[in-house]
Order: sequence, then C-alpha cells, then structure tokens
Amino acid sequence: MTSSNHPMPSAELLTDKMETPALDDRSYRVIRLPNKLESLLVHDPETDKASAAMDVNVGNFSDRPDMPGMAHAVEHLLFMGTEKYPRENAYNQYLTSNSGHSNAYTGGTSTNYFFEVAASSNPSSRAPTPGTEIKVNGSSQEPQLSPLYGALDRFAQFFIAPLFLPSTLDRELKAVDSENKKNLQSDMWRLHQVSKALSNPKHPYCHFSTGNLETLKDLPKERGIDVREEFMKFHEREYSANRMKLVVLGRESLDQLEAWVVELFSEVRNKDLPQTRWDDEQPLTDKELLTQYFAKPVMDTRTLEIVFPYMDEDLLYESQPSRYLSHLVGHEGPGSILACIKAKGWANGLGAGSMPICPGAAFFTTQIRLTEEGLKNYKEIIKIIFQYLSLIRETPPREWIFDELKGMAEVDFRFRQKSPASRFTSKLSSVMQKPFPRDLLLSGSSLVRKFDADAIKRALGFLRPDNFRLAIVSQDFPGGWDQKEKWYGTEYRVEKIPADFLQEIKRAGESTSKDRLPELHLPHKNEFIPTKLEVEKKDVAEPLKYPKLIRNDESVRIWWKKDDTFWVPKANVFITLRNSLVDATPENSVKSKLYCELVKDALVEYSYDAEISGLDYSLDTHSAGLDVEVSGYNDKMSVLLEKVLVSMRDLDVRDDRFKIVKERILRGYRNWDYQQPYQQIGEFTRWLTGEKGWITEQLLAELPHVTAEDIRSFFPQLLRQVHIEVLAHGNLYKEDALKIADLVESILRPRVLPQSQWLIRRSLLLPEGANFIHPRTLKDPANVNHCIEHFLFVGDNSDRTLRAKLLLFAQLTDEPCFDQLRTKEQLGYVVFSGPRVTATTMGYRVLVQSDRPAEYLEGRIDEFLRGFSKTLNGMPASEFEEHKRSLMAKRLEKLKNLGQESGRYWAHIGNEYFDFEQVYRDVTVIESLSKPDLIDFFERYIHPSSHSRSKLSIHMIAQSSSTTIPNGTVIPEQKADFILSLNQYLKSIDLDSRHESLQEIFGDVDVVGGDQEAIIRAVRSHLIDDLKLDNEKADTVVREGTVLLGTILQNLGIQAPTPKETSSLNAETLDISSSKEEGRIVKPPVVIDNVHEFKARLKVSSGVRPVKDLCEFEETEAKL
Repeated sequence: MTSSNHPMPSAELLTDKMETPALDDRSYRVIRLPNKLESLLVHDPETDKASAAMDVNVGNFSDRPDMPGMAHAVEHLLFMGTEKYPRENAYNQYLTSNSGHSNAYTGGTSTNYFFEVAASSNPSSRAPTPGTEIKVNGSSQEPQLSPLYGALDRFAQFFIAPLFLPSTLDRELKAVDSENKKNLQSDMWRLHQVSKALSNPKHPYCHFSTGNLETLKDLPKERGIDVREEFMKFHEREYSANRMKLVVLGRESLDQLEAWVVELFSEVRNKDLPQTRWDDEQPLTDKELLTQYFAKPVMDTRTLEIVFPYMDEDLLYESQPSRYLSHLVGHEGPGSILACIKAKGWANGLGAGSMPICPGAAFFTTQIRLTEEGLKNYKEIIKIIFQYLSLIRETPPREWIFDELKGMAEVDFRFRQKSPASRFTSKLSSVMQKPFPRDLLLSGSSLVRKFDADAIKRALGFLRPDNFRLAIVSQDFPGGWDQKEKWYGTEYRVEKIPADFLQEIKRAGESTSKDRLPELHLPHKNEFIPTKLEVEKKDVAEPLKYPKLIRNDESVRIWWKKDDTFWVPKANVFITLRNSLVDATPENSVKSKLYCELVKDALVEYSYDAEISGLDYSLDTHSAGLDVEVSGYNDKMSVLLEKVLVSMRDLDVRDDRFKIVKERILRGYRNWDYQQPYQQIGEFTRWLTGEKGWITEQLLAELPHVTAEDIRSFFPQLLRQVHIEVLAHGNLYKEDALKIADLVESILRPRVLPQSQWLIRRSLLLPEGANFIHPRTLKDPANVNHCIEHFLFVGDNSDRTLRAKLLLFAQLTDEPCFDQLRTKEQLGYVVFSGPRVTATTMGYRVLVQSDRPAEYLEGRIDEFLRGFSKTLNGMPASEFEEHKRSLMAKRLEKLKNLGQESGRYWAHIGNEYFDFEQVYRDVTVIESLSKPDLIDFFERYIHPSSHSRSKLSIHMIAQSSSTTIPNGTVIPEQKADFILSLNQYLKSIDLDSRHESLQEIFGDVDVVGGDQEAIIRAVRSHLIDDLKLDNEKADTVVREGTVLLGTILQNLGIQAPTPKETSSLNAETLDISSSKEEGRIVKPPVVIDNVHEFKARLKVSSGVRPVKDLCEFEETEAKL
C-alpha cells in the first residue's frame, strides 16, 4: 500500500449515476486518475466472480508497415513477466489457483486484456457488507478473501513495467505464428483479408493484422532490426494511460475498489497521446469503388456482398440511423428483399448492417447466402436490392417503424440479465472508448432515443449506385482467378463493374412504384412485440434447486419451475418428442435433418417478427428424438409454439424448396471436412466411445439418395408415436406448463410410445491397459495442422467419488499443461485439457493442434504427464488445498441468467440421470479428497507407465506440411534451430541444459545431413559430461528422446534416415512399438483401422439410471 510519506493520489469523480436495467442490483462509479486513465468501478454484492478488463486505444492499425502483427505480438508478450512479477507464468498461475482465467484480443484500434477470478478465496463465503473495508496487512500482503487484489496487482504491471523477456520472445512469436497457421484455411480470415488487400493502401485497414514468424522475426532480422527492441518501442510509443479504459467488477465496496485502482494503476505513465484516427484517408476511395472481385473459398459457400462506405455513427448514439436502415434492408418478412429472392429460389439468407472500421470510417454491408440459381442471377439480386433502396428513399422515414425499434430496445435493456463477469468487463472497457456520456455507458448503443428523419435520410444517402463495391464468393464461378492474396493465398480476380451493368443498377436505384417489383414493400406492424411484461415477484428464502415433475404418465412427462431467481418476463420451453426412429440409421438421421430444415425454411417469414421481438424457436434432431425449443418473452410464446407445431404436422414438402435445402445440407456435410482439425476431432472420439451414433461421412453417403417423396412418407412416422417430455421454466405458472403439453398433444395427436421402445443410452468400455490409436487423414489438402485428442478412460460418470477425482485432477493440470505444451514447447496455438464425458462414462483428455506430427505430440503429452508425477508428489499441502478451493468455487459459480439455469436443468433431464444437485454433491466429495487420493488416481488412470491405464488417441493427420524449408535457407540456421529445440526439450524434462554447451558439443555433428547416430552420441555426451547424469539415467533420456528425434528433424525440414545402431542402446529400446518403464511393460499401440471390428470387441456399459426415483421430484406443494 502507499506509504504515509507519499500520499495516495486522488481520483476525479466523473459520475456515480448510471442508466441501468430495471433488475440491476449493482452500483457504479466512473473515475479518472491523475494520469488520465479512466475507470468504471462496479460493486456487485452477489457476484462470485470478480473481473477486470483494460482496453488500450491502439491496435493493428498502428503496426509498422514493414512489421505487420506488431500490436498482436505485443499483446502476447505482455503476459510473459513484469518487473514486479518476473516469472513468465506468474499471472496465469495465480488466476488458475483462484478459479480464474484470462485472455486478450487485438483489434484495429484497440487491444483488450481481461481476466476473471473468484470473488472470494472461500467458495462458500458471502460478500462483505457494502461499505466494509477489507484490511491489508502491509504492502506485501493481499487482502484476505479477495483474489481480486492480487490479480489486479499483477494485471496493472502489464501497463507499467513489462519485461519482454528475451527467453520468451521466440516462443511467443511462434505462438503468434501458430495462431496464424490455425487461421490459414479459415474462410472468415481469408476472405476478410482479400477485402482488406483490395482497399486503399494508404489506410491501415489494408494491414495484415495477425503477423507470423516471417513478418515479426525473419524479415526484420535480415534487415538488421532488433525485434525485441521494436516491441518495447511500440509499447513505449503507443501505450499511454490516457488511452486506457479500465473496468473493475468485484464484491468490494466502490470506495475499496477505487482505492485499489488508484493504488495499483496510478503508476501507468501518461504520454498524452491523441486518439488513434485516420481522418485524411478512407478505406475505400474512388479507385476501389464500383469494382467487383470474385474470390474462391476453401469451403463450398456462395455469397454476394455489397459494401457501401458509410459514416461514423459514434456521435449519433441517440438516433442510430443505421438501425432503421438495417431493420428494413435485413428484414425477412413479407415484402422484404429476402422474401422476394427466396421465392425465386435464389437465396437462403440475408444480413445487413453497419460495420465500424475506426473513428471516422465505417461500412454498411448487405450479404446474401446464394443458391446455385442465385449465383447465376446475382445481377438480378443486386438490382432488386437497389429497387428496395429506392422504395425506402421515396417513403419518408416512418416514425412508427422507429417506435417499434425503440420500444423493443427499451424492453430488452430493461430486462437485460447479467453475463459472465469477464465478458461484461471486456465489452464495457471497449465501449468506454466511444464518446458516450459516462452515465450512458451501459445503455449507450443499446437504446435508441430520438427519431431523426434527417439523419436517416443522410444515412440513406450513402447507399447509392455510385458508392459501393461488390464481392462474389464461389468455388467455381466465374473461374479465371488470376491473383493470389499474399498472406493466406486466396485466389481471386478483381475488375471494374461493367458500364452497362452499372446503368442497370442506376435505373433500379431510381425506380418508382410503376416499374418496381410489386412484391417489394415495407414491413407491416409487428404483432409479436410483447406487451404483457408483468412478473409476480415473491420473497423466496431459498430458490428451488430443481424443477418439479407435475405430470408423469405414459404419454407425457412435464417438468416445471416458476422462476424464483431472475424475475424477468421470459421463459424457456424445451420439448423432446421421443422416438428412436429419428437416429436409428444414417439414412433416418439425414431424413430427420431434412425434415427439420424444411420446417424452418417454411417458417422464415412468419417467425422473423417473433425473432426481432425477443422470441425465438429451434427445431433439431438428436439420438433420442426431435427437440423443439421456444425461448424469450413469454407473452406471445404460445402463439409461436402453436404455429411451429402445426407447421411440423402439416409440412408441405415442395420440390423446389426440397432441392434447395438438400443442396445446402450437402454443402454443409462436405464443408465439415474443411473445419479446423480441432473442431473435427471430437466427433471421432464420440463415435469410438459411443455404442451408437454416426459420423458426417456416413451421413454424406446417404444424402444423395434421399428424395422429396422419402420425406413426405417419413416425417408422419416420426410424429405418429412419441413420448413427450417438457421442461417449462421461467415466468410461467403451473397451469401454463400443463397447457403447453396439452397443445403438443392436441396438435400432433400421437400414439403412446411405450417405455420399452425408448433408446437406452450406453457407452463403450475401454479395457484395462488398452492403448489404441485411430489415425484419420484430413481431407483438406492445404491444411498444415495436425491434431491429437489423447483420451484416458476413467470409468462410470455416475460414480461421484471418481468424478470428483477426475475434476480435481483436471484442475491441477490445467495451467501446467498449457504452460508446458503451449507456452514452453510451443507445440501449437490450440492446447487444452480437461474431462470428457460420454453418455455413461468419463475420462481425461489433452487436445493439441499443431504443425508437428501427431506421433510427436503423443510423445510430448505422455512426457508432460510423466513429469507431472513429480509435480503432484511434491505439491505442498497448501497449494493442493488452494486448488480444491478453486475447483469448488468453479463448481458453485452462480448462474448468471434464466437461460443458463434452464440449460442446466434440460441437460440433466436430457442425459436421463436427473442429477439436478450434481454440483453440490460434487463439492461435498471434492472437499473430502486428500493428496494421496489424487496420487492413487493418477498412478492408476493417468501415468503413462500404469498397467491399468486405458488410452484412446485420435490422430488427425495433415496432408500438407508447413516445415518445408524454402530454397536458399542457410544450413547453419537449421542446425541452430535444432540445438534450440533440443535445449528446450531437455529443459522441459527438468534438466539444466545449457545452450552454449550444446553448441560446442554439436560443432562437428552433421545435423542437417540427418546423422542420427552422431546426434545421439552428442546428446549422451552432453548428459553425462556436462549435466553429470549417470549412465542409466542418460540412457533413459536418450531412449525417450530418440523416439521423437526423427520428428524434430522433420519439423526443421531435415530428412533423417533411420539409425542402424546406437552406441549403448539396442534395437529393442529404440522400438517405438514397445517400452519398459519402472519394471512394467507398456502395451504397444493398436491401430484402429476397422471401427466396426473395434467396437464389436468392446464391452458396453450399463444404461443410464436416474439418481433417484422420479416420484421424489413430483410436486406436493401449492403453486408458487
């Protein structure tokens, strides 16, 4: 704390009045420190998570033109140690041990850092009484029961004295490079970069924002630039207190939060830097306007985008004219652009709205998802859009349309519920960069306050036939792509829009009611806007922890809970129509999906008004049947539900719409293979551990054979015989819930589905000691990323003690796994670990996506787990108890809104355990666990040398490689990189390896020639002579490392022959297929190449059973 010799500076109060939602129980204060850093303080007496976020008004638009990605690299490097906390993972370790996490992102003009942490170090503690100060015992001590103070202290140092540690520089630049590689095959990134590359080169919108090793290390190094020095200069030049907006949320009083912010953040230097602006240039100039570019995507998608340069609306927060325009252009109801082009079979969807670029610049975009016919007729679609704009232009702005928007915005803001703490602080710190009055920070752009017809007309003036650019995305139209974008390699071609087509567009933009398409008109009044918003709020001593079962017979099971926590005029209704036909075969699964999509397709125009009025529905399939969900304001909920059910019953399967929907699903199935590998891999783990279920390639094989007539004959079978399960939760009385079930029964009139025909949920059991590998080759030939999911089977997920041990083990390894595999070893950007739960079983998994081969990743994961034995055994009791408290706090974290609570209940109903009190039971068991319990768990289920460990590893194998060494690469650099990688590996297994010693000992070794025998001899010599290991220990290290040596060389572009022999090691110890550890034989891996045979040999778990008799949930009390 500040000593008495140096009085603490005082902060200027900007406001303590805030426009807030009606149910907001928080209090707010906005202050400005003497260094001009502005902070929003939030006191939430009920929160169990504290959080802070800092938004710095500098981003990738401020990168040096010759070093793209600088701002992003600086964001990464700030996490890697500060003068006060020099250990590189001190921040994340502190957060993890206090139920917390952190992240950051870099935008064009902002870099946003945020974290959340337990509000108290005691999971069951209550908030301090408002106004009560939590004492701090001396400057080195942190306040009792407040992890927030410690987190803020570490966080503040990012902006005061970051170290940019030389030892972390290469690793974090590799992390940036890995992040970039993750995005190389992502159409979102690829197409956005084409848009930027074809923009004004004098405006920083054109920048390559992520950066990679080439831009941030290799090329600067060639030019003699010290990149660490440049990053430090960037921080010094661009980071200033007056550009920073801080949000802090905690249980503590506003006075206490203010004292901490003043104490911890006053040292951030103020350089009085101006706001980052580029007023002299616009992203699109006359040179870029009236052009069209055609880009070839990775996935089979077809889109048309019209981009208009638009005005910056930051100062127009009261009227927000773009809200009016996007409401009309993006409307999906009768008379809209979408309704018109959808009726012609040209489109599947449309979106429109403004897109801020930076202060002083914005776009207004309209994007259409095209059908095959739509692509052929894209010019006609563009003309229809401009005809609709002429309709808006000739119709004076309608105040009743604005009033609908205004009224709905007011309702949404009034009943806004809480969001997760770090999401709230991150968003608000970004909002603080905008020029809103400080008392409107919460409501700023959420509310529209003033009807301004002139502003709407002015905004419409940007949507002209002479002020736009076109983008057409398709894999096969028009062909002839003659250029490649520099950073992602996207093929494209760009040209001026033909003059004759521009004339047609101009005529469309000047059309009148006489020559405009008659089906285009403005929307009608919205009948779905809620008007009954009353909530009967009662004092509740203790909210119910589960819904009541109010009807349970052979036809229907109804779960109901009147909201007793959030008091909003909303509800969530979930309905399962249980029928195992839905997913009985891949063909049935495909037909069920087609049916659901056709129903939703038929409801687009009708449901759109409900959607924009805060009332939404979904219809989907799963293994047990069909799921219908309606959620939002409960006033008109039954009206929408009735329409959905009638549409399901009376669906007219039109041949034209069937063809369009089928083609859309076909593209979706094909595109599945072009996702990121880490997004694909889970499907195979679920497939191999589940008794039943299908993967996308099986569905894709069936889809071409399904006809419209198949759907006509199939869907009545789905509805003819079902069991109905309902959860009604929210602002609904018992009678409302019973009526919902009556509505379902009266409309569908199904026969009873006997319980004997219900699906029994089971999982496959991996045998003790199993060691399976299932390799899959990625179908995207250009993706350079491999991926592994390393799954260790643990047992029955209803075993509370075993589940508690798994959860605690996952907590213990969370930060060390990330720190070792990503931060230290830089295996890849995507690294995570934790529990994986199946229908009836559970296990521990580690997932890594990397440009390193899966076999190498397998070895590194096992090496991490092997090394964790030492960590666990040596863990002090205080640290172990800290992890227990952290996990208990996570499990007991409060639900933030009605949707989260409904989702939890429905998950417990859907998995058929009905274990509504699971988190409380878990915490009771976790509290009783000891360190020996976890050591026993680890030795049995996790340790790589355990004879009882059961492992299933999925390997996603890339066809391409990012490790090909370009022509002209200097051989000494390859050798230097090898020595660096070897040194990092030896340090990762707790050996005090020295880079200089390795350089000396490898002086005459032919590394680039791939001489593995000489390499192994040199390593062994280093271990014995320099590190003083005995022969046995050295041999163990060499044996384990030799398995990975070829992969390391391959990753450096070195072709390595297999060694014929190695000094003191025999062939058996070098064989990757078997090894001996600690006197126990580890089984060689079994490769799964026939999944049917693999599954046929495994035993099946028992089916799911409720944790207690359902009659115990039946209602016995009067209604709430």
